Amino acid sequence: MPIPSRAALVEHLVRTRIAGDVATPRDNNLSHYRKLANGDRHYWLGLELGDRWRDEQDVLAVMAERCGVSDDPEHRFGQDTIDPELTVDALERMAARLRKAAAGSERVLFATGHPGGLLDVHRQTADALRAAGCEIVRIPSGLIADEGMVFQFADVAVQERGATLWHTHSPAPMAAILDGLEREGRPLPDLVVADHGWAGCAAQRGLDAVGYADCNDPALFLGEAEGTLQVAVPLDDHVLDPRFYDPMTEYLLDAAGLTRG
Repeated sequence: MPIPSRAALVEHLVRTRIAGDVATPRDNNLSHYRKLANGDRHYWLGLELGDRWRDEQDVLAVMAERCGVSDDPEHRFGQDTIDPELTVDALERMAARLRKAAAGSERVLFATGHPGGLLDVHRQTADALRAAGCEIVRIPSGLIADEGMVFQFADVAVQERGATLWHTHSPAPMAAILDGLEREGRPLPDLVVADHGWAGCAAQRGLDAVGYADCNDPALFLGEAEGTLQVAVPLDDHVLDPRFYDPMTEYLLDAAGLTRG
């Protein structure tokens, strides 16, 4: 696949609704912002936000700035947006951190709570970092969290329940991995590349973490604003076809200087 230019990637993101006019409706976004502000920890994605984001309008302001949703508090229903330029800006910030990981032959852990959308994005990134000399962290065996098994599939940590890869926002699977590594006396990752509570938990533990987040998952953007999470890339994290993410991944790896054979 040819590496897209920035302009071509922006057009692709909009056409496939990874960004631009996304599928997540405005009322769903605002509902999640409100629940986060009201202290519902499900929406904190493993971060400890304390009392700092009790005003949902403050949450909306950050989401408008970092994700590109409408900043109009009176716009309560209908279409909402992700700014594709912000998506590409964040991909370039993530690429800079991946470049650093490759240069230092760092230990990198990949994980996803959205296997239906982002599993192969993470898998391709892991392949490229391994080829560049990084160690892709193998998680301990026999981990359990939230009544499911935590294991690796194609180098990416996931949760499995009922023979199905599970969509989860919970930080518990990442906590199980990090606790398991410590029990075994193994070093923690130098970098975590993830999403949802997997990324939030790692960042809250003080690890370098970068991740992907949808416009109805504000916590990671707040974490980036506060400096807890290094990068949050705004995108729709489950579009119609996971192959739609391939040009984005190619752009990311090229920007990171990670060439693949």
